[in-house]
Amino acid sequence: MTQELTTSLPTEPVRPSESPGWWRDAVIYQVYVRSFADSDGDGIGDLRGVRERLPHLAGLGVDAVWLTPFYASPQADGGYDVADYRTVDPLFGTLGDADDLVRTAHELGLRVIVDVVPNHSSDQHPWFREALADRPGGAARTRYHFRRGRGAQGELPPNDWESVFGGPAWTRTTDPDGTPGEWYLHLFAPEQPDLNWDSPEVRAEFDSVLRFWLDLGVDGFRIDVAHGMVKAAGLPDIGRTEQAKLIGSQVLPFFDQDGVHEIHRSWRRLLDSYPGDRIGVAEAWAPTAERLALYVRPDELHQAFNFQFLKCPWDAAAMREVIDESLAATRSVGAPTTWVLSNHDVVRHTTRYADGGPGQGLARARAAALLTLALPGSSYLYQGEELGLPEVTDLPDELRQDPAFFRTSPDGQDGQSGQDGFRDGCRVPLPWTRSGESYGFGPGGSWLPQPDAWSGLSVEAQTGDPGSTLELYRGALALRRELPGLGDGPMNWLEAPAGVLALSRPGLVCTLNTLGEEVELPVPGRALLSSAPLSYEAGTVRIPPDSCAWWAI
Repeated sequence: MTQELTTSLPTEPVRPSESPGWWRDAVIYQVYVRSFADSDGDGIGDLRGVRERLPHLAGLGVDAVWLTPFYASPQADGGYDVADYRTVDPLFGTLGDADDLVRTAHELGLRVIVDVVPNHSSDQHPWFREALADRPGGAARTRYHFRRGRGAQGELPPNDWESVFGGPAWTRTTDPDGTPGEWYLHLFAPEQPDLNWDSPEVRAEFDSVLRFWLDLGVDGFRIDVAHGMVKAAGLPDIGRTEQAKLIGSQVLPFFDQDGVHEIHRSWRRLLDSYPGDRIGVAEAWAPTAERLALYVRPDELHQAFNFQFLKCPWDAAAMREVIDESLAATRSVGAPTTWVLSNHDVVRHTTRYADGGPGQGLARARAAALLTLALPGSSYLYQGEELGLPEVTDLPDELRQDPAFFRTSPDGQDGQSGQDGFRDGCRVPLPWTRSGESYGFGPGGSWLPQPDAWSGLSVEAQTGDPGSTLELYRGALALRRELPGLGDGPMNWLEAPAGVLALSRPGLVCTLNTLGEEVELPVPGRALLSSAPLSYEAGTVRIPPDSCAWWAI
């Protein structure tokens, strides 16, 4: 049942100052709502908690906030299993809280992007309940992918597709008389049945859902599994196991089908019908930068996440190659490139980069932040990266909630493995203060335990410390706003030793040393900001290992 707004909408809602194409160089901060801030002491983050902490984000210097799903959901996959797309789950508050959050963000000059999950719904969605109660071939079942099984008695799945979370992508239903029935498709958890986008009802419903949130005032949508809504005709077999490893490396019958682009074109027309430059952002896995660029052609979405950059190792040559390919692909369609280092589905980059221990991981993470913010286009920050938070790798099994954890075999040898099942480690609630039961996350505990060392990584502990990661981010974002050459625009590579990247933007040079040893360079200009202390001698500068610096020219 849809909740009613607890506050009235004015004729002219408050919005950030209009800036055509704001998204082309925006810095967008991802809030994983469950783990950002808890206002009511139940140990789970909520919309009121986010609203109360928005001044931190405004002070950090970001342009927009992206909120993970807060809709009505059984929470089988952290809210990405939606039972009602127009209702806020009581776990996170009310529709009035969502309205208040959007308005407060706008008053602070922040735009708000919300998740939309169109590939699948929850198995508790009214549509799926109707489908289960309907007969094979009935109208209610056409909104999803129901098929008769293979084998003499239909006892085998309709094809060989595997869930991204591990195991088969099909679950068999039971008919009302208790006999085995048809199978339904779920590319993720069984609680997340895939919607059938050949159904006009599905398309009309999501047009309505988008309009509902646009009317409330949101500035755009991050489209979950934007590459997945259309399946190949006939649902053909793939012919091999461990299919999750193929995602992003090749076009699959269930991912990156060309038919998704017609959907995104229709959504672009809908977004353009609203004032204020509302945007669509694709979470799309594609095998090449060129195929990813198809999602951001002028009549499609505004941005697409650059997972090739996220997956790139700490290697100067590899980084340069990914940067060049990304920029070339998006420029070919007139779109901005996006840069992202972490999100709620991957190991935090502070830990990914830590080949030589935690200290090295943090040094590289700080350097990577400066590189990312110096590149042309738009940057995404994942909550807590401005604090240098590492991945929590020692969570007790009994506290984990990632559905992939429960579907992945320990040895990965039985064909059941999909995602690694350890996404909880990047979702541990944020530390805001040095002390308290949950380090300021909320008046009670936290749904996942925070390490004791996070006291020293809290917002309170790092604020005002010029050497802290938080102040490094604040300084970089302030300079990014002040320097007209940063953000969208031209970039050129400069000559540099092996293992070093040097690039120029109008008025600025960025130097990144990926080596494990100090590098001596001619001083490029006036030092603006560095991820590690620099030393000078006779017109040269020593760039520390695993560090990055910005120079005014």
